[in-house]
Amino acid sequence: MRGWRGLGDVPGDWGRSVVTIGVFDGVHRGHRRMVERAVAMAGELGVPSVAVAFDPHPDEVVRPGTHPPRLTTPAHRVELLSQLGLDQVCLEPFTLEVSRMTPDEFVQNVLVDKLHAAGVVVGENFRFGHAAGGDTETLRTLGEKYDFAVEVVPLVANGVAVSSTRVRELVVSGDVEGAAAALGRPHRVEGVVVRGYQRGRQLGFPTANVESPQYTAIPADGVYAGWLSCLQRGNIPAPYPGQRWPAAISVGTNPTFEGVPRTVEAYALDHDDLDLYGVHVAVDFAARLRGNTRFESIDSLVAQIHRDVEQVRRITAR
Repeated sequence: MRGWRGLGDVPGDWGRSVVTIGVFDGVHRGHRRMVERAVAMAGELGVPSVAVAFDPHPDEVVRPGTHPPRLTTPAHRVELLSQLGLDQVCLEPFTLEVSRMTPDEFVQNVLVDKLHAAGVVVGENFRFGHAAGGDTETLRTLGEKYDFAVEVVPLVANGVAVSSTRVRELVVSGDVEGAAAALGRPHRVEGVVVRGYQRGRQLGFPTANVESPQYTAIPADGVYAGWLSCLQRGNIPAPYPGQRWPAAISVGTNPTFEGVPRTVEAYALDHDDLDLYGVHVAVDFAARLRGNTRFESIDSLVAQIHRDVEQVRRITAR
């Protein structure tokens, strides 16, 4: 499925559809309930289903510098949404112009004129229009005016409320297992592998030093178990296609070596021959093993890394 890079890509002959709309950062279990209901409603009405995901986060446009930590890159968000049975995913730029629309203008411009909504599915916390002046009741009223049905989906999973805000809190605190339970998959950090200090290679554990995009939600400093894989972005093929390696992941400043900036580094277990410089990779976090510690000697550090690697091996094997 080819996604739309904005509502300008909607075909001129596009008919009626069922739309689900939001930021969808993380595409967590609550978001998935919304999408599943939109797909089901579209099937009932015999029309296609569309998800409209706004990017960047509205906070960054309305209050520059306040962008919350990002759980998913735009490309990953589109991939995740595309896997849920939708007919189309539209990644719509959130702009000052959009932020200044009244609720009525927003509905008319986005849902009615462009997507010809027959039904709209939103989460219970959905707000829209200038100064977030519209809520789900406003949407229901406008649905009656413009002839589309509105369904509001509780954002819960296994009886527990789920939100992107809560997932961010779990990630930045280091509780990646709690985050995975809310997301339905491990939290992921993406980025390009850059050259670091190559200390891992000198110790016998060469790491991929991942330079992630601005605002990425990075777990708290510590050592984690997880996986490392290569991603294809654009027309550049990924090396090692289909490969996903268990990995020991270090987040932080590496206190044994003073003066190192905060990094995300991943060592693919039993692989010391990977050539990943300049490659776009994904680091998926499964569990936190420990916090960062300053070791008194290189030998004690290496001994601890060996223990970490064996723990990673057991966790990822599960």
